[in-house]
Amino acid sequence: MRKLFLTTFSLLIFGNMFCQKISKDITVYSTAENTNQRLTKTESLIFSDKETVADVSIFVNPQKSFQSILGIGGAITDASAEVFAKLPNEKQNELLNAYFDATKGIGYSLVRTHINSCDFSSESYTYIAEGDKLLKTFNILHDKSFRIPFIKKAIKTANNKLVVYASPWSPPAFMKDNKNMLHGGKLLPEFYQSWANYYVKFINAYQQEGIPIWGLTIQNEPMASQTWESCIYTAEEERDFLKNFLGPTLAKNALGTKKIIVYDHNRDFINQRANVIFDDAEASKYAWGIGFHWYETWAGGEPMHINVAKVHEAYPSKNLLFTEGCVEVFNPQKFNFWGNAERYGRSIINDFNAGTVGWTDWNILLDEHGGPNHVGNFCFAPIHADTKTGALIYTPSYYYIGHFSKFIRPNAKRISTATSKSQLFSTSFINNDGKIVTVIMNGEDKSLTYNLIINGKSAKSLILPHAIQTLIY
Repeated sequence: MRKLFLTTFSLLIFGNMFCQKISKDITVYSTAENTNQRLTKTESLIFSDKETVADVSIFVNPQKSFQSILGIGGAITDASAEVFAKLPNEKQNELLNAYFDATKGIGYSLVRTHINSCDFSSESYTYIAEGDKLLKTFNILHDKSFRIPFIKKAIKTANNKLVVYASPWSPPAFMKDNKNMLHGGKLLPEFYQSWANYYVKFINAYQQEGIPIWGLTIQNEPMASQTWESCIYTAEEERDFLKNFLGPTLAKNALGTKKIIVYDHNRDFINQRANVIFDDAEASKYAWGIGFHWYETWAGGEPMHINVAKVHEAYPSKNLLFTEGCVEVFNPQKFNFWGNAERYGRSIINDFNAGTVGWTDWNILLDEHGGPNHVGNFCFAPIHADTKTGALIYTPSYYYIGHFSKFIRPNAKRISTATSKSQLFSTSFINNDGKIVTVIMNGEDKSLTYNLIINGKSAKSLILPHAIQTLIY
């Protein structure tokens, strides 16, 4: 993604123009536990002409801007597509609008999908016959049944403004040292070129189906040997595959503009992977940025957002992209568990404040059992479908994600935001239309009164316990 840089002079002019034109009206949308508020317009505030600093204050400075936003969205997996296909037509349309229509729904603008099968497929598969090193049998017939039609409908609902990127979970078994798509294993060196050619085949095949592929990650979770499709790369192996095979192969096949994302794993070791790959000039020139997940820690403490910020500090020209996160342990009694939603809220705010340009949830739709999944690795999605009745189950996580994706649009720029108390989490953006979006989250058991302060003006409001608000002004 092309970065936009403003000179000090232009920032000053922009800030002065903003001071003169700031609207006095603020529209507040809220979602709160133990209420009926779900992305509900709850209040209209008026800025006073006096800056009043309260004990709990949120300070927004639009003259200090940072990264531009690529998009916010989720993953269309085989599981999501298979569940979608079981829905009645009216429920299919409802789901498409709920996710991809910015007016009727929450306006997803970013989609991840997978190359070959993943755990959220009904079976393991590849696009070639076993042993076909030359890829003569390559075809994506499998994906044409469910996944490709779903993605195409999503693109159409999003008015053809959907960024789609892809990730492989494993090469074909014969290309790996363990001769198995599952349980880790490594890509054998004699198949490096064949595997690089495989990405080219995938991109071209999907684009022939009318699905533009914006970019790809090299490997999903390259440090994890999973019971499902997985493949291990050390940082050095990923670096060398990128600079000697994948990068040059895409370039030779007129696909050099496709964005390549390295790592695609948890925040805990993101710095080491960035150091090894980005410090190598030949590898770094092919890398658009680095992707990360959120599974490194939760129960023992807050996730390691500081690691993301440190990568941004060390490599400001590289982009940070959150590529996957979900609540991993499925429990049908917890569809409405509020803590799941708050996990999303905290993570999205902290990741954006650390410099992240895009945020991608995992499966956008699963069934009432948290699947299908061919290894029993069931989990939560923002929306589940009861395949017996055709009903859609909207979890609180859907609404929390929507407080960002519906209002923070592609190419919005993050601006400086700080809170006076740790009880509130907050981030702010300016959209292309000049509107400022400030998201505020309260994870406390009590309501909090706060003052929003910007350019010498202030507005007083209240946020309920365990609630999230989006302020538009």
